[in-house]
Amino acid sequence: MNRTIFLTGTVFGLLAVLLGAFGAHGLEKLVDINAVQTFETGVKYQMYHAFFLLILANVNKIPEQRKKWVFYCVFSGVILFSFSIYLLAINSITSFDFKSIALLTPLGGTLLVLGWILLGYQSLKNLK
Repeated sequence: MNRTIFLTGTVFGLLAVLLGAFGAHGLEKLVDINAVQTFETGVKYQMYHAFFLLILANVNKIPEQRKKWVFYCVFSGVILFSFSIYLLAINSITSFDFKSIALLTPLGGTLLVLGWILLGYQSLKNLK
């Protein structure tokens, strides 16, 4: 499981760099400044949680089964939060109205918060 968590953190980090570069150098020509800032918010949270996963993969005192639940929350949270933000930011240049998926963003944010809470709980319980 640690390998999967670490690899996911690596992929999320790579995608955050690529999407951040696109947002800074390509997206600004296509959408307004508010949409670019929204896009950058998604990139920041994705990168923060990429680091989170890289660290989680190397914490050995938390049982694997408990670590798995933290991973699932963070993985799902990044997909729902950051990726829905990316789609909402490019809404003006697509024919599909991504505002219909706007509820995924707070759901993803809730999963990210839950991942942090689970990590904190497991840390208090298992790190002595």
